[in-house]
Amino acid sequence: MKEFIQTLKNIWSLKELRDKILFTLGIVLVYRFASYISLPAINMAEVGNLLDIYKDQGGNKQGAGLLGLLSSFTGGAFSRASIMALGIMPYISASIIVQLMGMAIPYLQKLQKDGESGRNTLNQITRWLTIAVCLVQAPSYLTSITQMFLPHAQFASAYYVHPQSIMFWLPSIVILVAGSVFAMWLGEKITDKGIGNGISILIMVGILADFPGAFIQEVATQTGKGGFGTIMILIEVLFWMVVVLLAIVLSVAVRKIPIQYVSRAQARGGVNRNLMQGARQWIPLKVNASGVMPIIFAQALMFVPGLLTKVDESNTFLAGFKNVFSWQYNVLFAILIIIFSFFYTAITIPVNQMADDLKRNGGLIPKVRPGKETADYLDDILSKITLPGSLFLAIFAVLPALVYGAFVQTDRFALFFGGTSLLIMVGVILDTVQQINTYLLNHHYDGLMQSKLSRTTTNQ
Repeated sequence: MKEFIQTLKNIWSLKELRDKILFTLGIVLVYRFASYISLPAINMAEVGNLLDIYKDQGGNKQGAGLLGLLSSFTGGAFSRASIMALGIMPYISASIIVQLMGMAIPYLQKLQKDGESGRNTLNQITRWLTIAVCLVQAPSYLTSITQMFLPHAQFASAYYVHPQSIMFWLPSIVILVAGSVFAMWLGEKITDKGIGNGISILIMVGILADFPGAFIQEVATQTGKGGFGTIMILIEVLFWMVVVLLAIVLSVAVRKIPIQYVSRAQARGGVNRNLMQGARQWIPLKVNASGVMPIIFAQALMFVPGLLTKVDESNTFLAGFKNVFSWQYNVLFAILIIIFSFFYTAITIPVNQMADDLKRNGGLIPKVRPGKETADYLDDILSKITLPGSLFLAIFAVLPALVYGAFVQTDRFALFFGGTSLLIMVGVILDTVQQINTYLLNHHYDGLMQSKLSRTTTNQ
């Protein structure tokens, strides 16, 4: 505990790091405040009561559906009809599209290899594509919130302007697009002047914003059952901590491939490349190299089976695909995650380039010939570790459905037992802590150098 307190003191004593953390917190507060600003045409004073009435009348509970899952990524802004309802998700969608198109379009491939100027151009393309995605998603979102209430006459008080008029649609679309672009700008500012990856932090904050309410709702549900309910809360908390620990293990687990450098050729600038790389004589291949991307890809495709219910609304099997806690949804979801894990790992880890770099720098894997045999060896190892990694990822993704009803009583709290929410939180927190540790280590190194220089000057 003393070491932890001392670490906090060290963080606060570094002006640059302190300013970055305070700047990040300030941007996060702005983002959270903006998520509570409703669209001008909607009366938020009435929406909360009307939603309760709607659910009591047997309406679709969004917490158990795909829209509820999207709402968790925006900190509830999606369900509050906020100006930030689309949040940062259009930017994520645009980034995925650009990344996938980079495999097929030579121009984008060239930009990826052009260094800083190429990355700037790709970022600009992603920003414009984000606006295009918003122009598609904004009308869809407005359609979903208007169709929810229009069939019920008592819900007319939720709108200042008739929801089918142009005076409702046009300003609302413009504001939703502007809100998403503003969220993108806030994320980029955190990346530039704050600590951590700004886009990821905003998503994590949106997810964490729902955690206290979900936990309080679960406690109220369980304690209403008496003393046994209190025991179940303790069991849930302990199990959740175990799940978090396993998620951390999945995020940091690597297979180390040993390397030997037989060449001591001089690198550019006269620096010995062998000595420069001698601090790490292995290649770390992550067990879960694809991160949460397979889950995001799979969730995007899971909208398609849900649309099939419109073909035959009386089919109970197809109807199950509309509920994220149904066995139909989760079986297909797990299969898609395993497939996308192999696909995304194959396109993001260039084993051929890694083998060429090793050969060019005088490195080799023991008992493996340089060149093609090295590439085949790395590909074989990657395939073997990706299989268990994808299986664990699929288990984490469907874990909320497994615990919901078994001992977790509310769907909101069940979503925190796995899936994208938990993995994003763990990944972002680990990345941010790593950046903070890097600042602390750099400061310690600079301090030692300054003290040595001062002693040398004094002796002279």
